[in-house]
Amino acid sequence: MFESLQTMPADAILGLLTEHRNDPRPEKIDLGVGVYRNAVGETPVLATIKKAEQRLLRTQTSKTYIGTAGDAAFNTAVQAMTFAGAVPDDRLVTIQTPGGSGSLRVAAGLLLRAREDATIWFGEPTWANHTPLLGGAGLTLKPFPYYDPEKHIIHVDAMLDTLRTIPKGDVILLHACCHNPSGFDPSEAEWREIADVIAERELLPFIDAAYQGLARNIDDDAFAIRHLASLVPEMIVSTSCSKNFGLYRDRVGSLSLMSATADSLGVLDSQANNYVRTVYSMPPDHGAAAVSIILADDKLRAEWLVELKDMRDRLKAMRGLLYNALLEKAPGQDFSHLVRANGMFCFLGVSAENIVRLKKDFGIYMVDDSRINVAGITADNVEYLSNSIAAVL
Repeated sequence: MFESLQTMPADAILGLLTEHRNDPRPEKIDLGVGVYRNAVGETPVLATIKKAEQRLLRTQTSKTYIGTAGDAAFNTAVQAMTFAGAVPDDRLVTIQTPGGSGSLRVAAGLLLRAREDATIWFGEPTWANHTPLLGGAGLTLKPFPYYDPEKHIIHVDAMLDTLRTIPKGDVILLHACCHNPSGFDPSEAEWREIADVIAERELLPFIDAAYQGLARNIDDDAFAIRHLASLVPEMIVSTSCSKNFGLYRDRVGSLSLMSATADSLGVLDSQANNYVRTVYSMPPDHGAAAVSIILADDKLRAEWLVELKDMRDRLKAMRGLLYNALLEKAPGQDFSHLVRANGMFCFLGVSAENIVRLKKDFGIYMVDDSRINVAGITADNVEYLSNSIAAVL
């Protein structure tokens, strides 16, 4: 049966992780893998998550199945955090999913059921896993201009020009905030222009909200979602709790579907749950239960928002730290895009040859397109990092 199968190439980022782990150099730096790290290079369990888990341990009485839609309290809380009343509840349904990736795949399945020839337009570049998750499901993917890697700006005009040519009824994939991989998000004024064109062209917005709270704050980071919700009849939103709650391995996410009318919501709800049953049956419970405890408790929620701000502030500080170091070490180069980006990721903006040398000669690991995770920068390693970058330029 399996003789015809061939070995698949290793995932680029997971491969980097293995290479970095096996590198014996003590000064090595991992800027590739997409997880948050604190000042000592650890990915901690949030204090609020530990408190919620302790409460869960005391109060949980069963490990029985939770159903295809997952934890109802979690779904209600995440939907409120995402939309904040921008859409009447009778036009929204939210289900829990195994992380943001599970949410994206369920959405892909629903789109194919709705229209087999559905086309999804995505900004170039986009998260590397969008292609296998959505295209691998059978959807047609087409790019539109988004990020200029030479000028380190968003191609807003070129993006809008392309959107105006997209056939009505097609799907447009957008990042709510902290664009991965560029770190560059539209301003509110630019989002309004983009939303106007989407509404005019009758496109279906499909928003990947993987980093809510890591750009400016919980509410500002949902601006695009809430503004579009006021203009369009239907929308898809995939969320993840991996970054903002630090629940990477617990796989906590959600899928929200906005219907044109209250009458059609039941159809969407039934289709989503039916599709889930055919794919993974039901999502894991533990992480989502912890999130629902935090969001339902005013004190815990306030503590979590402080932890989230600490993460956000650290990412911003590390951008500034590297930028200031490179001002001194590589004065002929413009690295100002480092401090103009949001969230965990951005492009360093060096050549493929430079990236090879950084890994080979200095033990500094990053993705081939020079995307870096700024959470890998610390006050202790920034001197070595900036010296190494300057050495290869």
